[in-house]
Amino acid sequence: MKLDVIKLDSGAAGSIDLSDDVFGLEPRGDILQRVVRWQHAKAQAGTHSVLGRSEVSYSTKKIYRQKGTGGARHGSRKAPIFRKGGVYKGPTPRSHAFDLPKKVRALGLRHALSAKATAGELVIIEDLNLADAKTAAVAKAVRENGWKRVLVIDGAEVNENFARAARNIEGVDILPSMGANVYDILKRDTLVITRAGVEALEARLK
Repeated sequence: MKLDVIKLDSGAAGSIDLSDDVFGLEPRGDILQRVVRWQHAKAQAGTHSVLGRSEVSYSTKKIYRQKGTGGARHGSRKAPIFRKGGVYKGPTPRSHAFDLPKKVRALGLRHALSAKATAGELVIIEDLNLADAKTAAVAKAVRENGWKRVLVIDGAEVNENFARAARNIEGVDILPSMGANVYDILKRDTLVITRAGVEALEARLK
């Protein structure tokens, strides 16, 4: 697959051959869904917690005599049926993460990149070098290129000047090639990858 390469100022910068094994697959929704579910489960805090019968604060004294009251027999106000009593089998802190094979994760990333390429939402730029590393310069480039919700993927290291200039611009996110992931790619309208980023991703996924 061949794609045109542009500069930040929208000028032409030649073309690039993209690997069909990484950018030319037929996107599969089931693979993408599996990887996104795995990412969300891994990111879930799992800090939900309630007080059980042994944890609520109340006297341990028997609340009334066993027989002769005309009511049910109870020994503790901590029982779950009472107001402010302990919760029976309530949620406790735990990890929601589950294992997903590395090959499936890599396949999901390839399908996510292919989905953007198929939809025409993939843009390749030469680099992120700026003559004037100012937020206004990056905002102007984003506006002129028509990018709104955009994810920019650089090479092994993100261009520090560009990252600093773009951090206050809404809808612009930047990741190094090793940080590229399915969820972040799919939730943006446009995926922008530098030439160095393409080389790094292809080396990682081929």
